[in-house]
Amino acid sequence: MARRSAAYRLSLRRLREARLAVGLTQVEVAAKLRRSQSTVCKCESGEQKVDVVELAGFARLYGRNLGDLLE
Repeated sequence: MARRSAAYRLSLRRLREARLAVGLTQVEVAAKLRRSQSTVCKCESGEQKVDVVELAGFARLYGRNLGDLLE
């Protein structure tokens, strides 16, 4: 993973935790967001940058506010 700020890494951890909290697998998330499982994995691990539009899509799917993943 490229060097990312502590806040960014925390957001990625919250992203993964939010997915797990609603009981979805990466495969299920990928299907719902029309992405590949690999893309979801890379987003969660920080290999691929997550822009605000993508993050908002994850948040909606997980029943969260965007701020929940950023704070």
